[in-house]
Amino acid sequence: MASFDSAMRQALLYCCYMDWSRISPAIFGSMFQSVMNPKERRNLGAHYTSEKNILKLIKPLFLDELWAEFEKVKDNKNSLRKLHDKISRLRFLDPACGCGNFLIIAYRELRLLEIEILKIQLRGQTVTDIGSFILLDVDKFYGIEYEDFPAQIAQVAMWLIDHQMNMLAGTAFGDYYVRLPLRKSATIVHGNALRIEWQSLLQPHLSDLWNKEDVEALGYNYILGNPPFIGKQLQSADQKRDMESVFYGVNGAGVLDYVAAWYIKAAQYMNAMPRTISAFVSTNSISQGEQVGILWNELYNKYKIKIHFAHRTFKWGNEAKGNAAVHVVIIGFANFDISGKKIFEYSDIKGEPHEIEAKNINPYLVAGSDFFINTRKKPINNVPGMLKGSQPTDDSNLLLSDSEKDSFLQSEPQAGFFIKPFISAKEFLHNQNRWCFWLVNADPSIIKNCPKLLDRIEKVRKFRMNSTKAATVKWAQLPSLFTENRQPVSDYILIPRHTSENRIYIPFGFFSCENIVADSCNSIPNATLFHFGILSSVIHVTWVKSVCGRLESRYRYSNDIV
Repeated sequence: MASFDSAMRQALLYCCYMDWSRISPAIFGSMFQSVMNPKERRNLGAHYTSEKNILKLIKPLFLDELWAEFEKVKDNKNSLRKLHDKISRLRFLDPACGCGNFLIIAYRELRLLEIEILKIQLRGQTVTDIGSFILLDVDKFYGIEYEDFPAQIAQVAMWLIDHQMNMLAGTAFGDYYVRLPLRKSATIVHGNALRIEWQSLLQPHLSDLWNKEDVEALGYNYILGNPPFIGKQLQSADQKRDMESVFYGVNGAGVLDYVAAWYIKAAQYMNAMPRTISAFVSTNSISQGEQVGILWNELYNKYKIKIHFAHRTFKWGNEAKGNAAVHVVIIGFANFDISGKKIFEYSDIKGEPHEIEAKNINPYLVAGSDFFINTRKKPINNVPGMLKGSQPTDDSNLLLSDSEKDSFLQSEPQAGFFIKPFISAKEFLHNQNRWCFWLVNADPSIIKNCPKLLDRIEKVRKFRMNSTKAATVKWAQLPSLFTENRQPVSDYILIPRHTSENRIYIPFGFFSCENIVADSCNSIPNATLFHFGILSSVIHVTWVKSVCGRLESRYRYSNDIV
């Protein structure tokens, strides 16, 4: 334990002078997020959820149903007592709890429901000890958090919301109620949720189960939260090992976002505890593109998962500084089916959703039968294949602006033979010019007489030598060449890999093979006007909107699916 010095004592006394009664525990956690190092927060995928977005998850997960049951039984004292007893026994797990926002809001909303139940149960009675009627406490709330400090904040924040709800209950019934000393607490474990057995958190608390004879009643009723948002390119070595452990034996799992591992862990848990229902806020990419065929094939076929409700893509917002600039979905799921499923659709991703009833929700989060579109390397029909563009990995030393090209041609005109138009998505979409040195099969004797070009090639070599990737370091031996050369040898149709979702049609263009395709584009060599017409059609754009991957909400056009 750290020593308690005079500075710490002074800070504690200062905190004691503050009025904590009106502090929002949700904002309490977000305040601590704001002092976390931004780079560390990005590496951990720590994006804390706003109260508004938490309610988008917990209302269809359990809260709407409980309030509907309350309205149904509020005139029947016996049924109301059973409802009160039921909500007091519900267990909640957030396996990526951060500072505890999901647990805090879930507990607060249940306590608000309990107050309404007690108002009816105690109507006409003089209440001298409201505490004896309150059944809910924080000990039914569980969390797992990778970082120690947020885990401690979550523990404190749960006591804080409990105190606030006790004060509110006291006010409602004319009685001052404070739950002191603190005898119960939420169980917040500091650890890696992908390596911990989630049921292990419950073991010290098995004495008050609903039904000791029924193994299905031994677990959590609800699993919820917003697991880390980390794409495959940003995962650390440890996170990649986590993914390999969770997805052992699943082909292609290396492309999945880190959040996908929580879906598998939840599915594994619900396979053993079939009454449990889960819901997560997630990056929208898990319901788009190549990830669908890998993740949801596993969830549906191995674990028999069914989606109960879904919020389609909306823009993220939270209550901390450094607001997360991501587009997300919310998916509620279990390994049993229900009727009356709900899709929340956003006409404006920054606005409010409208609700759609659905008989079934498929992995693309639309009403319809379940299906998966897997990636494929060869087209189904006899059509030209699509290639990804070429990648220089050069720190921009093989690339030129208009002015740089003109300068080169003035000082080293012989280098002009190697300068080609370089077509990236930005240049194509905005009608701009860019150029590159294309030195495939270049005459070494000419290059030797171009000192400025040699200087650029040397900078490429040094840049690649300093890379952490072995393959890039190897390419330092050939610094004059692109590390990935997929340049067509014939004329081609060019397709930008990312385009705005606001476009009615995706822009395509014909180019000669003298124009070098950047890795931000795809190309279709030997394509015809017929192929161009199909790609430019409404039906093709509809297909893209339905199944393609996305960058936030922008279309991500791949050569494996669309």
